[in-house]
Amino acid sequence: MTEPVVEVHLTPADATAALRADVRAGLTGQPKWLPPKWFYDAHGSDLFERITRLPEYYPTRAERSVLVARADEIAATTGAHTLVELGSGSSEKTRLLLDALRRAGSLRQFVPLDVSASALRDAAAAIIADYPGLTVHGVVGDFTEHLALLPGDQPRMVAFLGGTIGNLLPDERAKFFGSVRDVLDPGEWLLLGTDLVKDPDVLVRAYDDAAGVTAEFNLNVLRVLNRELGADFDLASFRHVALWNAEHEWIEMRLRAERAMRVRIPALDLEVEFAEGEELRTEVSAKFRRERVTAELADAGFELRHWWTDEEGRFAVSLARATG
Repeated sequence: MTEPVVEVHLTPADATAALRADVRAGLTGQPKWLPPKWFYDAHGSDLFERITRLPEYYPTRAERSVLVARADEIAATTGAHTLVELGSGSSEKTRLLLDALRRAGSLRQFVPLDVSASALRDAAAAIIADYPGLTVHGVVGDFTEHLALLPGDQPRMVAFLGGTIGNLLPDERAKFFGSVRDVLDPGEWLLLGTDLVKDPDVLVRAYDDAAGVTAEFNLNVLRVLNRELGADFDLASFRHVALWNAEHEWIEMRLRAERAMRVRIPALDLEVEFAEGEELRTEVSAKFRRERVTAELADAGFELRHWWTDEEGRFAVSLARATG
């Protein structure tokens, strides 16, 4: 069996430095915030997998249904030799695309990018085992920083699925789309998953489930800070909050302090005051309309060629072509 190639552009030391910088900036800001990427240690990743199976959390099922229906059309349209996936390379959705590209006869290479070296190596090994003859070239890196380092035989298709694009603020999205466009040559492809604007009650339930799994996931970011930075957050003193921001058309996840407290973070030589009722924003999850996706892609140099939704119109998968 051919061994996968794994390039490491993000080391544990890099991740520690990024965590420290983010925590200092976020907890000294007003209002306080933390980026959602710090949810995802091993425990957080397990919790998110549980979230994707909850009855209230529709995006994973809705996106999969689109890919089941459209994967062969995607493969025929793109003729991609290389599938680049930003995120996990072992998911069922990845395999739907790999299978379709293989049936179309174009698939040569799979390039997964992930921040976790261990997760990436495990995913790459599993793909190699299940797809004999496929070249797998993994990249350990951050999709906000390392896109220019992605290899691959042309034409390439970059897949950014799961609605993760919604975790970026508008300026961050513009930068991301521009970075992807800079990597691709004219005629190459971006496959994008976007959750759509809908009834706010449906959205809030998806981020505040009855079983409390999302609440546990939200609190996990404080566990990460306690473990990695020696912080003394009392998790029992924070409550999970999910709300719909109609102005920006996004869900916000927050942690609300149930009492006034002072949190010490020894690794940063930092003390942070929380007032009773003060909220720490941990995630933004933007929801989209077709017009916004089309405009943002066009601003970055992409032409939206296909727009598919699940039967209930909850989630969209779009295929855009690099212009120029």
